[in-house]
Amino acid sequence: MQLKTVLFLFSIALPAAASVTDVTLDNGLRVIVKEDRRAPVAVSQLWYKAGSLDEHNGTTGVAHVLEHMMFKGTEKVPDGQFSKRIAAAGGRENAFTNRDVTVYFQQLQKDRLPLAFELEADRMANLQLKDEAFAREIQVVMEERRLRTEDNPHAVVYEQLMGTAFQTHPYRRPVIGWMNDLQNLVAQDARDWYRRWYAPNNATLVVAGDVNAQEVLALAKKEFGPLAKKDLPLRKPQEEPPQRGEKRIVVKAPAKQPYLLMSYRAPELRDVEQDRMPWAMQVLAGVLNGNDSARLNKRLVKEQRIAVEVGAGYDGIGRGPALFYLDGTPSQGRSAAELEKALKAEIRRIQQEGVSEAELNRVKAQVVAGDVYQRDSVFYQAMQLGELAILGLPLDLLEKRVDKLKSVTAEEVKAAARLLADDQLSVAVLDPQPVTAAPRKPAMEVNHAR
Repeated sequence: MQLKTVLFLFSIALPAAASVTDVTLDNGLRVIVKEDRRAPVAVSQLWYKAGSLDEHNGTTGVAHVLEHMMFKGTEKVPDGQFSKRIAAAGGRENAFTNRDVTVYFQQLQKDRLPLAFELEADRMANLQLKDEAFAREIQVVMEERRLRTEDNPHAVVYEQLMGTAFQTHPYRRPVIGWMNDLQNLVAQDARDWYRRWYAPNNATLVVAGDVNAQEVLALAKKEFGPLAKKDLPLRKPQEEPPQRGEKRIVVKAPAKQPYLLMSYRAPELRDVEQDRMPWAMQVLAGVLNGNDSARLNKRLVKEQRIAVEVGAGYDGIGRGPALFYLDGTPSQGRSAAELEKALKAEIRRIQQEGVSEAELNRVKAQVVAGDVYQRDSVFYQAMQLGELAILGLPLDLLEKRVDKLKSVTAEEVKAAARLLADDQLSVAVLDPQPVTAAPRKPAMEVNHAR
């Protein structure tokens, strides 16, 4: 669980003077264009509102498997040619699947943008899902699960914690899927997923870079406009029931050290104008884990030496419920129970004493500095636009984010800490088991980028 990366979810924004073009085509495809002329490059990202959240028991992992299959060819572009054509044009491409979305992206010279659009529009409608190709690729995905989860004790703990923290919500299931489901998936499952969710009216095309917005829109209409919209399945509300007390799990896995992962149910960002606690939660995470001088590292690692590493994070933007995380690895001779007690003590200190203005200013300055640094990335500008669009949040949040974080008060941070109550807590502890002398050799090569 990489808690230290969560802070940067809010640390990427557009330049203050940025203008964004936002148009929806007749077939329902939303096209968002951000012009940035600092370099002669363009980023194209196609976001499908279909992730593991939309899966059903028995076919977990199918969203990610279909992401793999999207590179297996159409009648026009045979298996393997998509990546080769982008590479031949001097570009880079890849894809990812998470709980909320599946995203395909290319980064190339601006004059090669038509190639990216042509290829993406083709596989949106004309993907060939052959049984033989699926049978080969599902083996790759299973090996990916072995390498990334089953051979990684921290990943096992995170997977088990999510299954404990959430009782009914689909977030409890792993994005890559349960191994038993992967073993029993068939090509028809991927075809059904493709037919159900891959449509222009379930997608958002985001382009950022040295482009002209009107030219991009014209190109999008040319390549994607002829594709027919589909009747999408009804998305029923999937609310997680209130947590009625603390939950605990012990995870036994081969490892050299214990590990502790804690999560609290936390408010998520839904109403940009009214919600205050998500911003306060983000600042709270920074107070605890903003840098080497933050509270957790200073007190638990440097002073008390209870832990060799600690972290805090908050995932307040998503289609589903939010969690606030704490994690850490105990120092030699210290236990996970001691570390948990120390982490809770730091939370109680903020609940009772609050935070100083100096701490608030440090965290806010850190976020603003990260904002300035990240805005130089055209790719991450597109990422943030796509995320907001898929989640139904206003695109101008990118410009308002810094002001909202700056407006968080010490009293609001204290109130956010008070929401981290034991009744809303789930705890997973890694009980390390003996590690085999030789690591397992992969059965096949896995493309870790996909």
